[in-house]
Amino acid sequence: MLFEKVCQINDIVPGTGVCALVNGEQVAVFRPTQEEQVFAISNTDPFYQSNVLSRGLICEHKGELWVASPLKKQRFNLATGVCMEDEGFSVKSYPAQVNNGTVEIAA
Repeated sequence: MLFEKVCQINDIVPGTGVCALVNGEQVAVFRPTQEEQVFAISNTDPFYQSNVLSRGLICEHKGELWVASPLKKQRFNLATGVCMEDEGFSVKSYPAQVNNGTVEIAA
């Protein structure tokens, strides 16, 4: 699996997300805590076809991390991309890692 470097871990404020362009696709990259752990899903809200998920609010539900879309608050699982409210509108998830302080997404 090939990983593409997108930014430094310190470029992402803990508890937020950023958008990166990976192989021509907008990817929302999230750093939920102070830890060097990141998640990556498609940045496109499938309900409205708008590239906004990186600006969503990170939340926890039943021990799993989710992002709530800033538009109508549908929640997407950060690890799998599954939509909590309607699995028919799930988004693509990407393998993500931090390597020596650099955030990398599988290309």
